Amino acid sequence: MVPHLTTALTGPLLALEARILGAAQEIEHWLRGQWQEHTPPFYGSVDLRNSGFKLAPVDMNLFPGGFNNLNAAFLPLCVQAAMTAIEKICPSAKRLLLIPENHTRNLFYLQNVAQLVAILRLTGLEVRIGSLLPEIDKPTPVDLQNGTTLLLEPMVRSEHRLGLDGFDPCAILLNNDLSAGIPDILKGLDDQFVLPPLHAGWAVRRKSNHFAAYDEIADDFAKLLGIDPWQINPYFSVCSSVNFHERQGEECLASNVDAVLAMIREKYKQYAIEETPYVVVKADAGTYGMGVMTVKDASEITGLNRKQRNKMSVIKEGMSVSQVIIQEGVHTKERVSDGVAEPVVYMIDRYVVGGFYRVHSGRGEDENLNAPGMHFEPLAFETSCSYPDQCQTPDAPPNRFYAYGVVARLAQLAASLELERTAPVEA
Repeated sequence: MVPHLTTALTGPLLALEARILGAAQEIEHWLRGQWQEHTPPFYGSVDLRNSGFKLAPVDMNLFPGGFNNLNAAFLPLCVQAAMTAIEKICPSAKRLLLIPENHTRNLFYLQNVAQLVAILRLTGLEVRIGSLLPEIDKPTPVDLQNGTTLLLEPMVRSEHRLGLDGFDPCAILLNNDLSAGIPDILKGLDDQFVLPPLHAGWAVRRKSNHFAAYDEIADDFAKLLGIDPWQINPYFSVCSSVNFHERQGEECLASNVDAVLAMIREKYKQYAIEETPYVVVKADAGTYGMGVMTVKDASEITGLNRKQRNKMSVIKEGMSVSQVIIQEGVHTKERVSDGVAEPVVYMIDRYVVGGFYRVHSGRGEDENLNAPGMHFEPLAFETSCSYPDQCQTPDAPPNRFYAYGVVARLAQLAASLELERTAPVEA
């Protein structure tokens, strides 16, 4: 399910996207077969980068926090997809407990929570919000800027179930990425569905596991289309035992940066690409754009000053960085007004339900846009049709965004494999 969208495009559809458009029937058949073998995460969002010669995911979030940034016209798609996801997991579900991040002062994030609650309630569920904050010891209303109010409630734990006072849910939906670890109150809930599973949280999850799974998906998909998998897949490597404060692991970092840059140069030479290759060094766990730096030469790694080392040492919740992924940088040729932009595609279950552009007027096309100063531009509906329009030109909006939806679903499929392979072994 890929909605038709309207947004200013940056030029004619390029060869890769035209190939995806031309193979739409085979792609949908292949994806349908894949979803018969693998269970998609409940939801997810994918950061894409489109350099013209390459269209690839650079990050996959399994606890998306920007539903408030979607265009309101996407609401019917969100509700329909959520119904599908819930029916597969708990067909008779009547109650759902939503557990958000502890950002009670971040009103933008809480508007995301409110939008999630609205979507889930339209599926016929009774939805209430349980807080992990110890200071929430009684029902606490929080007023939002749009005039709505969220009610945060303290949770009640029994031996194998979690709920609220007088509220026993069938399922628990986490919108908390567990960066600070898995709280005891969430462990051992054998009688309830926890979505996504606990090992999807950053206490356990690693980006390198996701992109290793994506390697396999990209290779299979590339064979289907007869393309070079590099066109949809960024190179990467990993360094463990890193300590930026102590300058530990710098040799590993420098050699891996050199190796990835060498592979990129070979591809640029093969395709006569004149851009300057770069890599992105980032924490192998975590989100919010923390612990991220752009590198064009290995010497930059060994020459980090104290401020740069401090920036790379810590991620969300003050967690220290000990392992990093060195990922091929993908330039973004998208622009919205005067800002460099990258599309972020949202999915529920196996369906694309919308997206937005992350825009930053103070960053370049080879820099991380998930940084202070960014803003979001919702992608707008054109029609309710779910697939590309063969009657329109290749660069018509529905067809440009079909390619984005396909690559996003490949990342969602990779997340399915990743979660299968990293699931804890039951005793």
